Amino acid sequence: MTYRNTYEKIKLDNIRYNVEKIINSYPGYKYYIGVVKADCYGHNTNKVVKSIIDGGCNYLAVSSLDEALEVRKDFDIPVLCLGIIDEKYMDICEKNNIDVTVASLEYFKKIEKYKLNIHIKIDTGMNRLGVKNKDEFSSIVESIPNSNLYLKGIFTHIYDANNEEHTYEQINKFKEITSNVDLSKIDIVHIPQSDTLINYPKLDFCNGCRLGIIMYGLTNNQLGLKDTLQLCSEVIDIKKISKGETVSYNGNYTAQSDELIAVVSIGYADGVNRKLSGAYVYINDKKYQIVGNVCMDMIMVKIDDSVKIHDTVYIYKDIEHIKYLSNYIDTIPYELICNVSKRVERIYES
Repeated sequence: MTYRNTYEKIKLDNIRYNVEKIINSYPGYKYYIGVVKADCYGHNTNKVVKSIIDGGCNYLAVSSLDEALEVRKDFDIPVLCLGIIDEKYMDICEKNNIDVTVASLEYFKKIEKYKLNIHIKIDTGMNRLGVKNKDEFSSIVESIPNSNLYLKGIFTHIYDANNEEHTYEQINKFKEITSNVDLSKIDIVHIPQSDTLINYPKLDFCNGCRLGIIMYGLTNNQLGLKDTLQLCSEVIDIKKISKGETVSYNGNYTAQSDELIAVVSIGYADGVNRKLSGAYVYINDKKYQIVGNVCMDMIMVKIDDSVKIHDTVYIYKDIEHIKYLSNYIDTIPYELICNVSKRVERIYES
């Protein structure tokens, strides 16, 4: 509990509903991998993980060993770490049954003595992590029988799923690099992620897909997915200002007439991007504009006399509002929802 009315409302039933809807809409996979990195994209805690599992995901993916161990506290479910784990922590992975990503032959050699499941990542154009050529990939695969490692999966990451040409270039590169292996003999081949899943037909050699931002409805929402979070605060004061007066740091907003300004108990320390000055929030189902610079702990909103102290302010109201705000500051919804800080209380609704 915190002692200010600033909180993020997490709708657990809607998360479960969304996962079920996605799986029912794309039923051709054996493995539905719920990507729960970054505190479930800012939704936080294993309560959200449970909703994802209850919705039908039978595998999870995280970005770090820390995240994997947090999941492992409550769930006995396969967990893949998508990032690179320092080889000195392989004994922890082994003890906690964490699947490890192998992105190079050099790394493979460092961990081959451990009894682990591995997924080989193929770099098909992202140029972030992954094996970039057929020879290196073949060397890893050929070395596995002489190691303690088990090849559980092979995957790549589509970096521009809204571009058909780039996407099929990546898919073809994946096929070329892995052509020495019978992919039907690999437990899991996973290429599709949120946007790839909804934009392209199923690949016949893929039996796994990764569900990320789609679980929260923040993709092309053609499936009618539900809202999963709202970021809320309250009006803590109302100021009457005169024409010509300024608001907030640097005085970069000047009243053009006598105005009412609501002071709201949330700021950039809570994750409200400073560039959102000028964007709108919702109070009593009406749109009102943030004015002046966003402060560390407060924002100011131009209101009318229908707004009262203690009225709830929706900083993020729903899917469409989050998309509007991300477009307003030329970013993506991922950044807005992941940046809500730890000091914001999470309230979970079933």
